[in-house]
Amino acid sequence: MHPNTHLAIDASLCGQPIRLSEGAATVRLTALQQMAADDRGLVHGGFLFGLADYAVMLAVNHPNVVLGAADTRFTAPVRVGEVVTAEAVRTEAKGRKHIVEVSATVGDREVLRGTFTAFVLDEHVLD
Repeated sequence: MHPNTHLAIDASLCGQPIRLSEGAATVRLTALQQMAADDRGLVHGGFLFGLADYAVMLAVNHPNVVLGAADTRFTAPVRVGEVVTAEAVRTEAKGRKHIVEVSATVGDREVLRGTFTAFVLDEHVLD
């Protein structure tokens, strides 16, 4: 499969797709120095959320998919230089509404998990 959504995403900020199948996606991100929140190299959680969100969008993989809600937990810190992998799996689809579970890890350490609700619109959200 090929991505059908979020085609202009900057992979250095949101990750690079490494696996894509019907209802599932895996995206990998290397935490850059520019993502640091302090001088010790703690990565700001917004970048991890962006990675997870992108994986969710690819799991739905429709050109007009948008995020409606997210229930996330940051379970461990990420440091600059670490490689984070997000795996998203759609667990439910009812009409336009898609529920996607996502987990992000550094090696075998989970750093984020969540349940995201995405919607597929008839047209682009900006139209």
